[in-house]
Amino acid sequence: MEKVVVNRERCKGCGLCLHACAFSLLQFSAKANAKGYYPPKMTDESRCTSCAACARICPDTAVSVYRPQ
Repeated sequence: MEKVVVNRERCKGCGLCLHACAFSLLQFSAKANAKGYYPPKMTDESRCTSCAACARICPDTAVSVYRPQ
């Protein structure tokens, strides 16, 4: 299972999650959603600590973070 899951259709492409990531692991996707926004995507999931800073700052609750069991 992925650590960071983005609801592409809920995202408005504000970029707050990109700036919240201490390791700069998120970047805008090259593919737009149905509303024309570019949601983020994870660049290196192995470096993600599941801190959930990206999910906490998202005003649209479009980001979910899961910790491996």
